[in-house]
Amino acid sequence: MMKRIILLLVSLLPVLSAFSQKEKDLTLLKEQIQAIIHSCKAQVGVAFIWNGQDTLSINNDRPYPLMSVFKFHQALAVTHWLETRHLSLDTVLYITPEDLKPDTYSPLRDRYPQGNCSLSVRELLKYTLQQSDNNACDILFRLTGGPQETDRYIRSLGCSHFSITATEDDMHVNLNRSYDNWTTPLEAARLLEIFQTRELFRPSDRQFIRQTLTECETGKDRLVKPIPSGKAVIGHKTGTGDCNAQGQIIGINDIGFFLLPDGSRYSLAVFVKNSEEDAPATAGVIAAISEAVWNFVQ
Repeated sequence: MMKRIILLLVSLLPVLSAFSQKEKDLTLLKEQIQAIIHSCKAQVGVAFIWNGQDTLSINNDRPYPLMSVFKFHQALAVTHWLETRHLSLDTVLYITPEDLKPDTYSPLRDRYPQGNCSLSVRELLKYTLQQSDNNACDILFRLTGGPQETDRYIRSLGCSHFSITATEDDMHVNLNRSYDNWTTPLEAARLLEIFQTRELFRPSDRQFIRQTLTECETGKDRLVKPIPSGKAVIGHKTGTGDCNAQGQIIGINDIGFFLLPDGSRYSLAVFVKNSEEDAPATAGVIAAISEAVWNFVQ
């Protein structure tokens, strides 16, 4: 009996050794990221999930303003809303002049300044996910019942460490409401994992969201910056806030999934809150963290 136990332990040594090395590597990665954020004049939260199992989080015990990252949450809720009503992404909405607020970021308004046009939900989601369009976001909120319905749907997926209660217009009217839409970094990374691994929608709808995220046009100086071209498929969603009364940038964020040629994958979420650095320097912190994670998975 003792001989069998010894043989079993011997057979497990390579597995235990590999596990121990992986833990050591994650510890080293955590130390590297902590060194990156140490001198940053901001609150920085990070979450990393590798192949759906190995998880690392830093400063995850506080809320971070989502800013436009919540448009990813909204896209999932909108797609669910359509599918439960047997509607498609090609459902057409009429855009009125009143839908296009003048003093907010909106490529949609720039293209159709007078409104009075019809666009599909598919087109509106491209505006929100690829360009972070604020007017398109609030048009979709009005279609599906407001931010509370997005919040409710995301909770139905098993997420709880977040809140979505404000529209883009709410935050424009009262800047402090930017803090009402919040998440922990790990919950944002978990939502990316849920999207990647669960069959939430029709395959074509899921593929549309994934492809649209890979074509994101904002935040190219953040998570995607250090990744060599063609070395990974990356889908991400950024968020960028204005300055609060103290002159701090309320939030600069990026969350994304990374699919590698060897079949491995990871999700990474980086949130920077109340930054006293300028926008390029804050984005540079996110890029440096992404580079450290990229080097780790190689």
